[in-house]
Amino acid sequence: MTKKVSRRLQGLLEKVEDSDYSPLDALSLLKETATAKFSESAEAHIRLGIDPKYTDQQLRTTVALPKGTGQIVRVAVIARGEKVTEASNAGADIVGSEELIEQIQKGMMDFDKLIATPDVMPQVARLGKLLGPRGLMPSPKGGTVTFDVASAIAEFKAGKLEFRADRTGIVHVIFGKASFSPEDLLVNLKALQETIDRNRPSGAKGRYWRTMYVSATMGPSIKVDVNALRDLKLSEAA
Repeated sequence: MTKKVSRRLQGLLEKVEDSDYSPLDALSLLKETATAKFSESAEAHIRLGIDPKYTDQQLRTTVALPKGTGQIVRVAVIARGEKVTEASNAGADIVGSEELIEQIQKGMMDFDKLIATPDVMPQVARLGKLLGPRGLMPSPKGGTVTFDVASAIAEFKAGKLEFRADRTGIVHVIFGKASFSPEDLLVNLKALQETIDRNRPSGAKGRYWRTMYVSATMGPSIKVDVNALRDLKLSEAA
């Protein structure tokens, strides 16, 4: 059965050419095609020349978006002792110790990011089956297992994101809101590109970047000229 394309999306698809767009033109078009009745996000979908089934071809890291995410990030912290007070004073939305672990076990998921101190990780580990599929399990690579909870809270609330390549080698990342200016979206997209280049897996062979598409949440995919983005100097994107 063929899926019917709405009249709205059909009209938007007609605006997008089957060719590579310069980064700024792609982001301007993204804004133009964000016509849903809610505040859409700006998404990047990037195919890399990696096979994540091999440990030396996996990509999992964080990026600090200079212009933020445009989203309110609810941060929960699991810690003990003085770190509980430190997390609360630093602006964490939910703070606790063993009792918070129990609440999460019972289904409480009222947060977007979970940070834990290393000393509580043996207890947090039993939440793996609940948190793992949702991408919420704290990890050192993701910057969410740390004793420096104040800095971690500030970074994630300011626009730090954790991302990874899926099993097919594609990275899916929200890098801002469609309401951002094209220039601000470009600064964030450039930061994402540099982070992916900087964290190229050691086992990645041949052509690393395959394709990059951007879109609004409910908009059509727009192909970006990756080489033009990589050649762009940060001063030009700022």
